[in-house]
Amino acid sequence: MAGSRIRFLVPFLWGFALGVVTIVVSLWASGTLGPAASGSADRSAPVESPRSVPTPIARPARQFPGAPAPQAAPTPEAVVEPVPDEDQLIERHLGMPLPGLKLTDILDTFNQARGNRRHEATDILAPRGTPVLAMGDGVIKKLFNSRDGGLTIYQFDPDATYCYYYAHLDHYAADLVEGMLVRRGHVIGYVGTTGNAPANTPHLHLAIFKLGPDKQWWRGTPVNPYPVLVSILKK
Repeated sequence: MAGSRIRFLVPFLWGFALGVVTIVVSLWASGTLGPAASGSADRSAPVESPRSVPTPIARPARQFPGAPAPQAAPTPEAVVEPVPDEDQLIERHLGMPLPGLKLTDILDTFNQARGNRRHEATDILAPRGTPVLAMGDGVIKKLFNSRDGGLTIYQFDPDATYCYYYAHLDHYAADLVEGMLVRRGHVIGYVGTTGNAPANTPHLHLAIFKLGPDKQWWRGTPVNPYPVLVSILKK
């Protein structure tokens, strides 16, 4: 009796095992069963996108009065270098642009708004007709009469690294001409109110800018003259 039962169960068990194996093989082949479907720790971690590095803001060069018409001048290129340190100018042993100045005569107006732009210059109050002096040795690069700046002087330093810009002049010195070599302290003009300066507030508009590689007298990177003037007064 027992032998007949065993003979009956053996084929049954073999058939059941063969069915289970067939099902497992089918599921594996279809991709339903395996690491990806079973939540295995071998699943690849999501790739994190690299953080975007902010692009440095390029600061455009300042266009000063007297720039050629757009069709006569190349499109301004962005200046990406840092603003020159005032220390570079302080080390040049410059002189004051007006005689007998006191600290209270000089206004730190570099960052003040002028319409939709920064002033980027220092205003120095002085009586009309006060002599304007070359701040350092150099060459008179350009004499220009502009709508805003009035009578202006662009003076390059000896190595054409910086330009000193004097504006709102009443008139030029009698001997002043373009291309003229000047020494520090040379009288080049006189304080006035030409251009858009208030008629009852004579002053010198003084700007300093670092020239680009093309040495264009009307364009450069502005430097605040105020710390330079203060350092000269403290010497």
